Formats: sequence, structure tokens, C-alpha cells
Amino acid sequence: MAGTKESNAHEESSPLLSQQFQEPVKPAAQADEKSPVQMGQVNGGGNGCGWTADGLPLTHGSVVAGEPMGRSQWDSDLLACLGRNDEFCSSDLEVCLLGSVAPCVLYGTNAERLSSSSGSSFASHCLTYSGLYLIGNAFFGWNCLAPWFAARNRTAMRHKFNLQGGCEAFQNSCGCCGSMGDEDQEQCEAFCDVGTHLFCHPCALCQEGREVRRRLPHPGFNAQPVLVMIPPGEQGMGREA
Repeated sequence: MAGTKESNAHEESSPLLSQQFQEPVKPAAQADEKSPVQMGQVNGGGNGCGWTADGLPLTHGSVVAGEPMGRSQWDSDLLACLGRNDEFCSSDLEVCLLGSVAPCVLYGTNAERLSSSSGSSFASHCLTYSGLYLIGNAFFGWNCLAPWFAARNRTAMRHKFNLQGGCEAFQNSCGCCGSMGDEDQEQCEAFCDVGTHLFCHPCALCQEGREVRRRLPHPGFNAQPVLVMIPPGEQGMGREA
């Protein structure tokens, strides 16, 4: 009994001694990881707008309903040869003139802007188009080869700027063929691109020229400015008279 009392008294005098024999405190359970939606609701400032990990709001159609993003409209119609009365008015008139007189030059400038990252030159596109133009007129009596070649620019432009194609525009106007798959839809759009160039080639080139000039700068304007340092001239101290 005396030993027990002494040990109790020793524990009361040294409170730290009893903590050594206690079981280690288990760390608090980590909070459940919040989903990107919940994190967005926290960071949304209390406005009820959630954000995903990709930075897209929950109200975005491709996030909520799993639907693709809406297609952009062309800046001008196919038959709007003179363009629009805006800051690009003079450029639209130049495009109309080139499409009527020198389609090879207009195609070369369009292709140069679209493929500026690949480093292809204006001359290569223009000469290729000119060769196909001459062969088509010499053997078939009309320009039938160059439109087939130029249609790929229209397809590349639709993909680059997410533009609405002719097949999709027809579906939206009449409400038919709504059950087409992605591959069938893309094949239909490719055929529409070729058909647009075959039957309305100058207007298609002009529409693409107006579109690409509004969206992409000329590759020659992307050069970095060079700072040239000119040393000051020699300065002499004049003698006092």
C-alpha cells in the first residue's frame, strides 16, 4: 500500500511521466477530398457557379450535358464578295479583286497564313495552284483541278477556328440527318467543302480570305523588333578664344 501511494504521489508530482505511458494520439482523419466541382463552389465566391479542374464553368455545355462546343459562324457569307463595311473594308476589296483576277495569289496568301507555323512559303502554294490551274484548263477546258486542291484549306480552316460547315448549316435549317455520327458528319463536311470549291470556287476563296485576314495576322508581321544602338559621334571640346 505504501509503495502504491508513493507511486501515485510520484505521478502527481510529475505529470509528464504519465503522458509517456499513454497511447499515442492518432492524427485527425484528413478531410475528405473535395471534388473539382465542390472546390469550384468554394472558390466561386458564393455565387453558386462551380468550376472544373480544367477551369471551365459548370454552365458550359460541354461539361454539363457532354455536348460539343457550339460552332462559330463565318464572319461573312459565301456570296458577300465585297465583304463588310468595317475596318477590314479595304482588305475585303483587295480579296475580291484577287479572287476575280489572280486566284493563285489569293490562295497562296490564305495558305501562307494558315500554315505559318509549318514554315511553308507563299511561293510554294501559289506555284502549285498555278500548275493545277493551267493543267485543268489545258486538258479539261476549265479549272477543275485547283478547286479539289484548294478545298483542303477550307477544311483546315473549319478545324482551326471551329467554324460551321455547309452540311451542319443545312441540318440546322431543315432539321434532318440529326442522327449522323461524328465520322459520317466529318465526311459530309469534307464533301461539302469540295463541292463549294467546285461550283463556287472564286467566292469560296474570297470568303476564306476575308475570314483568315480577320483572325490571323500576316506572318511577316510576327517578327520581333530589333533595337539598334547607334554610338554617339565624337565630341570635341572647343577652345575658348
